Amino acid sequence: MPFEKSAGAVVIRENEEPKYLLLHYKGGHWDFVKGNIEEGESEKETVLRELEEETGIDEAKFIEGFRETINYVYRRNKQVFYKEVVFYLLTTRQKKVRISFEHQGYDWLPYEDAMKRLTFKNARQVLEKAKNFYEHHKG
Repeated sequence: MPFEKSAGAVVIRENEEPKYLLLHYKGGHWDFVKGNIEEGESEKETVLRELEEETGIDEAKFIEGFRETINYVYRRNKQVFYKEVVFYLLTTRQKKVRISFEHQGYDWLPYEDAMKRLTFKNARQVLEKAKNFYEHHKG
């Protein structure tokens, strides 16, 4: 089974109430920024590249110590792939998002709304861990 590795991010916009960035993919699901790691790239380099490509956000900082991995199997063109995605936690003050051709929309949502909007259970688990980590490590 072919293997793919991606890196992505839970992005928090810091304001009065933290808001989480979700992207509406053309396949219909809601998920985080993520993309395949290109040759020679580190996971964090991939995260920053994908963030800028998919959202136009170019000012974000990592909250050190958060790294969460999920694994799943998916089908593309009748072929089954095993995928690993590593998520980091980033904060930004940028509100304006310019989505890429890969997406049909986006939303900045408070935690409870983001939990309801995310399509996949493993994404909700990552969000819960990210929120807990953020609350414990901010300030």
